[in-house]
Amino acid sequence: MNKHIELVKRWLDDPDSVTTEELKANADTAWAAWTDDDAAFAAVAYFASADSANAAAAYDANAYAAVAYYADAANAAVNSAAKHVKRYEELLEDKGNE
Repeated sequence: MNKHIELVKRWLDDPDSVTTEELKANADTAWAAWTDDDAAFAAVAYFASADSANAAAAYDANAYAAVAYYADAANAAVNSAAKHVKRYEELLEDKGNE
């Protein structure tokens, strides 16, 4: 399994288990890995990582300013991260069936 996806999955299961800084670093390293890995897998890993980092940042902003926009942005990013994790797992399954 991809280490970037694993971190996102851990965060999706328990948002307090991963810091916003870890999520941002994960997105950065996933972006750098994109050119080194299978493009489909790397792209999905990057988007899942970026979405989780964006969600965490929105949650952080919401903690300081109770603005509905940040809560909505965070929820949308969480849903998108979960969608990309699911897509990654589908790609793995498809590759295993080849």
